[in-house]
Amino acid sequence: MKQTLTSRIATKTELFSETKQLEREINALYSLLAGMLGAEKLVLKAGKLEALNLLRSQDLQERVLGLQIVIYNNPALKEVPALEEIPEILQELYDDLAEQIALQTVEETIEQKVAAKMQEKHDEYLLEIKKQLLKEEKGPENPQTLKKYAQLEKLRKKKLNRFALELLRPQKLEEIVGQEKAITALLAKLASPYPQHIIIYGPPGVGKTTAARLALEAAKKIKESPFAADAPFIEVDGTTLRWDPREIANPLLGSVHDPIYQGARRDLIDGGVPEPKPGLVTEAHGGILFIDEIGEMDIQLQSKLLKVLEDKKVDFESAYYDPTDPQVPKYIHELFTKGAPADFVLIGATTRPPHAINPALRSRCTAVFFEPLTPRQVETIVQEAAVKLKVELAEGAAALIADYTTEGRQAVNLLADAYGLALYRRRQEDNPVIISKELVQETLRAGRYVANTPKKKAAGEAVGKVYGLGVSGFLGSVLEIEAVAFTASDPGKGTIRFNETAGSMAKDSVFNAAAVIRRLTGEKLHNYDLHINVIGGGRIDGPSAGLAMVIVLLSAIKELPVSQQVAVTGEVSLQGQVRPVGGIAEKLFGARLAGIQTVLVPYENKADIPELPGMRVIPVKTVGEALPWLFGEKIKEASIE
Repeated sequence: MKQTLTSRIATKTELFSETKQLEREINALYSLLAGMLGAEKLVLKAGKLEALNLLRSQDLQERVLGLQIVIYNNPALKEVPALEEIPEILQELYDDLAEQIALQTVEETIEQKVAAKMQEKHDEYLLEIKKQLLKEEKGPENPQTLKKYAQLEKLRKKKLNRFALELLRPQKLEEIVGQEKAITALLAKLASPYPQHIIIYGPPGVGKTTAARLALEAAKKIKESPFAADAPFIEVDGTTLRWDPREIANPLLGSVHDPIYQGARRDLIDGGVPEPKPGLVTEAHGGILFIDEIGEMDIQLQSKLLKVLEDKKVDFESAYYDPTDPQVPKYIHELFTKGAPADFVLIGATTRPPHAINPALRSRCTAVFFEPLTPRQVETIVQEAAVKLKVELAEGAAALIADYTTEGRQAVNLLADAYGLALYRRRQEDNPVIISKELVQETLRAGRYVANTPKKKAAGEAVGKVYGLGVSGFLGSVLEIEAVAFTASDPGKGTIRFNETAGSMAKDSVFNAAAVIRRLTGEKLHNYDLHINVIGGGRIDGPSAGLAMVIVLLSAIKELPVSQQVAVTGEVSLQGQVRPVGGIAEKLFGARLAGIQTVLVPYENKADIPELPGMRVIPVKTVGEALPWLFGEKIKEASIE
């Protein structure tokens, strides 16, 4: 009996201990739930789920049911769990509540980050609004920027007088001296409904750029011309244009500014949108693109330009361009898909001869030739410039300037220099400004100017001396060629000496001349020691000295005087034919500047002879036809056939 009572007491003690343990676990679970939701929210939630009384119950089983309803958020639970089921239920509730707590922690972290980002964006937005308001009210100015702006405005108000070239530059086509035929040809090509691309060939300083600019203005007034009143004239120097194989920048054709490497516009960079930048060919659309010194451009850039001339547009490419990107502006889509318009007339100017220009470019352009200026034309330019400067020219001052230059631009500069010197030397301000020969001479000495083509002694006769003609670029010159002949010490073992600077083609002319002289006279040059010299070391490029070599060697061997009033040019064949050469017009201009009035040229160059009043140009077919003009009646006495 006593043992049974003891075991009952032990059992009750054990049950009481288990109950206390369950009660502690239920209280701990309730505390976690309250900590997660908050005491007030827990009461509200339990009230809505009709579980508030269960949570406040003294019965552990009812409290567990209340926890189940709140944690599972399920008011449909009505069955009170058995006491022995409570440990397992509590474990499940612990796991579910731990998961909810973890989820809530993650959500709170995300919400905090979202809130921080939203606050950051909100602050940026407020800052932009403030900047905009400041810009609208005050702008970006501050005391320092306003001070610099005031200094800049002060500088703009200080102006020197106009430069001489700006003042004296022709304002009308009629003011361009000596280029009437070239200007007519230029206008004819622009006035047509189908204007042509043009290359203007000519020496420097004769008005090529000015003529092109004024020709466009004249063409705008012609009804049939395609140029509108606002047609642009875009001018660029070909020496400044270089082809960049990386295509980072191309001022002529345009380039693409990629967002990463080349810096597209700021509002395009964030979206990774490339921005095409049209070049000068697009600026010239509908007008004229004038490229001075077009022959100096890179050959690759010339090839690209030819493509534009054919397509009348410039295509752009970029690895960053995405045609499906909705962030790409419409104008960029248009430039990438259709290209930039570039329908213009190209006018190139060059001081190079036609054969030195890219053949592909030359074939797409028609040629207009500007002539070298004669001394009289240079005098006219100087006289007209003096009128614009409102100065008086003394007699001979304009002619002196014309002796030292064939360029209109350089002549104007010389006059402007002399004008400045006259102002400096003027003793009283009321005295008129007079440009005297002495002032011009002093200006020439100060600038180390040399006479363009020294006057030759074009009179009388001389043995072993003849005037030949050469050309460099667009400027002709007179070459003094002399020779002396001595009988060789050993017959058949004579020597020929020729100055090295004259060029290999001139030496070949000597050997051709030897064959022609032997045909005419039977003389062998190997029986003579010959020394041939080009006075001044002038270089002879090409075979045009052939006729001059025949004359000078024949004169030296036969001791025949040569007329010094005649100059010659032409290649000589082994049969004695006078073959055509280039640069006839330039050579004739050079002879005229040197004071020589009679020139023998190949008959086949007859069409190349310009109209030069006061000059006698005689076409000859053979050496035999040329000899009487140089030796006169002495030819018959020397028994030369």
